[in-house]
Amino acid sequence: MTDSPSSQALAGIMARLHASMDEIPAQLWNALLAQQNQPTPFMRHEYLLAMEQSQSATAETGWQPQHLCLWHEGRLLAACPLYLKSHSWGEYVFDFAWANAYERHGLPYYPKALVAPPFTPTPGSRLLAIDHAHRALLVQALMQLCGEQQLETAHVLFLSEQDQQACTEQGWLLRKGVQFHWRNQTPGNADRFETFTHFLESLQREKRKKIKQEMRKVADAGVHYRIARGSAISTEDWAFFYQCYATTYREHGNAPYLTPAFWQAMQSTMPENWLMLIAEREQRPIATSLLALHDKQLHQGQENIAYGRYWGAIERIDCLHFDLCYYQPLAWCIAHGFDRFEGGAQGEHKLARALLPESTYSAHWIAHPQFEAAIANHLAHESKGVQQYQLQLQDHSPYRSPAAQANSPQSGDANTQLASNPD
Repeated sequence: MTDSPSSQALAGIMARLHASMDEIPAQLWNALLAQQNQPTPFMRHEYLLAMEQSQSATAETGWQPQHLCLWHEGRLLAACPLYLKSHSWGEYVFDFAWANAYERHGLPYYPKALVAPPFTPTPGSRLLAIDHAHRALLVQALMQLCGEQQLETAHVLFLSEQDQQACTEQGWLLRKGVQFHWRNQTPGNADRFETFTHFLESLQREKRKKIKQEMRKVADAGVHYRIARGSAISTEDWAFFYQCYATTYREHGNAPYLTPAFWQAMQSTMPENWLMLIAEREQRPIATSLLALHDKQLHQGQENIAYGRYWGAIERIDCLHFDLCYYQPLAWCIAHGFDRFEGGAQGEHKLARALLPESTYSAHWIAHPQFEAAIANHLAHESKGVQQYQLQLQDHSPYRSPAAQANSPQSGDANTQLASNPD
């Protein structure tokens, strides 16, 4: 743990860098997280600590922890998970072109300062603070740190609206992106879906027909589903999940980011935040999908949110990915009153499965004036392109018009197979 030389500039508040989450009391960190408008499981102390202790996010893997906290007489006023990055992998906000431009001009782009939970492209609160004034102080402390350590850039990824405001007030640049999220209601209608069949009836005929066909292919292949939540996820289930997870990464030519020790920590320290769907055939597991959960009854927050995170299979069955990663999770969300399902980064194919485009944002501080101007110009053009892209996607909504839905009675579907044990 180190004190920032500029701590005296923060009106008696001490800015400290922590080389590990282990130096910060979990109770204080999680209590601060609970005060934010958009808390997620991925910002919990247990999650971030497991990244370090499992050797998944360390200096050796290019993620050197330097977590920034503002303290006053033992009280944690503001904090953010801060890493010095020696590369841009595992972030899902791509700045490789920026790094190449720096290199061509003989300037160092790395190390850079990054505020985000590692390997986790899910929007949420990043700059934790007791109020807006202290969130602004945290941004100022981050900028001072960059100056003291001669860092050229700082980045806050997938940040909340409160975080965006704090950053833009300090002159940071905003970058817009797109993800695909499902909400438990049709566009323009505040009513929740009563059943999965009710959801299907809200879709255009061809979209509904395609989903039923895909689910039928999986069912006809003899696949059944088992769903386990929290402590009901056994050690054997976690081991099978890791087998699938690692296999998927290696099939794409990459080593898995997260070690087995990380998932062991999740099982022991955050079991209530995980939901596992296991596909079985001939009484043996063949594939799995893992969702993270933010349950507002267990943690503070405005919504119950399920996050699609990882999937993998040891057998190839047509349409299994769509059923296991989208249709079964949506059915579970409807049955358990969850408000939203976030499908992760990228993927236009999600639109046909009723996950609609939503804006995401990152904030960027650029020290070099000329590069800041060039990147600002680039982001202005990029933002217009992203906005146009979103408008085009909206023209392809899979939902029926509100008038058509209102005039259509719900109907059953004997060919729709859902997990028999939704808990």
